[in-house]
Amino acid sequence: MHAATDRLEFAPPPTPGAVRSLVLAVLAHIFLVAALTWGVHWKNEAVIVTAEAELWSAVPQQAAPKLVEVPPEPPAITKPPVVAKSLPTPPTPPKPPQVQPKLADADIALEREKLRLKKEKQQELENQRLEKLKQEKVDKLKQEKLKLKLEKLKQEKLLLDKKQLQEKREQDKREQDKKAAEDKKKAAQDSKRKEALQDQQDAKKVEAQRTANLKRMAGLAGATGSSGSTGTALRSSGPSASYAGKIVERIKSNTTFTDSSAGKPSVIVLVRAASGGAILSRHIVTPSGNKAWDDAVLRAIDKMDTLPRDVDGKIPEKVLNEGLELKVSL
Repeated sequence: MHAATDRLEFAPPPTPGAVRSLVLAVLAHIFLVAALTWGVHWKNEAVIVTAEAELWSAVPQQAAPKLVEVPPEPPAITKPPVVAKSLPTPPTPPKPPQVQPKLADADIALEREKLRLKKEKQQELENQRLEKLKQEKVDKLKQEKLKLKLEKLKQEKLLLDKKQLQEKREQDKREQDKKAAEDKKKAAQDSKRKEALQDQQDAKKVEAQRTANLKRMAGLAGATGSSGSTGTALRSSGPSASYAGKIVERIKSNTTFTDSSAGKPSVIVLVRAASGGAILSRHIVTPSGNKAWDDAVLRAIDKMDTLPRDVDGKIPEKVLNEGLELKVSL
């Protein structure tokens, strides 16, 4: 007793949850056995295989005519002999009715197929008829629309032609009015032109008369013009015929030019002077083409300093106002 107690004291403690583990293991084995049993059982069940087949003939066959039942013949009635009385003849039993043979499944299927094809054909014909009616309706609508469109175009063309005709008439009227106005304006201009021409002719006559009167009065004392002069001033404002030549000679006498190969250059110079003869300006109007000659002429004019006076002892008014053009040649 003491030894057993010592062993229990030094033994390892019991494992917790041992009972629960044992119960779970038993349940797992039971579940495994049930699963194996079911798996073997379903393989042993008989498999029932069903199939259907339709019988068709190799070639189309016509169905047999329907059997018409023949009515049974009435029993023959015989009159009993007068002489001797005999036993009655038993009636003839009626023939059993003939049973109509059933059509084969292939014939039934063939009839059904024929009926289906016939219905499809009828349906196709009906669809074609409806489609034709629909197309005819569409074509009719198109024709009506086209007719309306053509009628509308015709009306529009008539209106356009009428409008164009009206516009043409208005345009012709405007052109006629414009032409009439232009003719009237031209006539007025011609009349004014004739009046202006007449006025000019009258003015010329008056001017001629006035010139004649002035010429007659030109013989006043102090007039310096010649007998052929037509002016009205006491003296001419332009230079005399020899005045320009006199100045050109003085310019040439003051010109220094040594180029003998220059040919005969000619330059036109415009000279303007004061009332006392002092030269105010000079410049070349038309160069000679030889710059050395042009410069020599300008230097000669500068040397002159003053211009000579004209035959009347004065500087011509043209030289004072506009200037005098001088042509100087070598």
